[in-house]
Amino acid sequence: MFGRRIGGDGGGSDPGSGKSVAAVAIAGVLIAGGGVGAGGIGAAGSLSSGASSAGSAVESAALRNISARKVDGKKAAKSGNARTAWQRMGMRELRQSAQQQVNCVAHSFGRVREFLVRTPCKSLDRKIFAVGDDKGNVAVISVAWLGFRTAAHAQDFKRLIDVHGSGDITPLASGVLGMADIRFTANHYDSRIAGSTVVLAEAEAATGHPGAELLDSLAEVAVLLPRP
Repeated sequence: MFGRRIGGDGGGSDPGSGKSVAAVAIAGVLIAGGGVGAGGIGAAGSLSSGASSAGSAVESAALRNISARKVDGKKAAKSGNARTAWQRMGMRELRQSAQQQVNCVAHSFGRVREFLVRTPCKSLDRKIFAVGDDKGNVAVISVAWLGFRTAAHAQDFKRLIDVHGSGDITPLASGVLGMADIRFTANHYDSRIAGSTVVLAEAEAATGHPGAELLDSLAEVAVLLPRP
């Protein structure tokens, strides 16, 4: 799974630096540990340490659960059963929509668009899903299948689109699902090659707090769905 930020203009791009995530994580560790120096040690520090350990145990268990669910979700996705794949991930499909086009250039931006001008795709299928759980958490998942004339063209395209700041294929707008517009950032992204086809998947939170690990896993599962 790629932690890629796509950058560039249009289509839900996010040019932010990945360093900001690390900074937040470091700040969280300092706060949980009671700070650095003499003031960060003592009864308060011990309490913080205990709470942190308990929180870490819960988080580790949740990650193990998601990891186990992902294995089953991937199996269902490979067989082409999207609904079952989401169910295996602890979610249920709420809505979906699909569109088929031939002109990939019109639905791309950045260096990705420049590549497609020089090396046209043969076809473009885009699909968007809304999935949710019983706790009010809803995620939106975008999947795109781009067909090229040769496997070499597909490999060249994948190498480019996986790079930070290269642009993207614009996901279908969540408005087609009757939902408020969701800005795709490509923070939760995966891609693969199937012969001369490149498959792209992205996931974003719509409501609630699905969590980064779940969104990453949803993208990893979705990218295995066969072409419609």
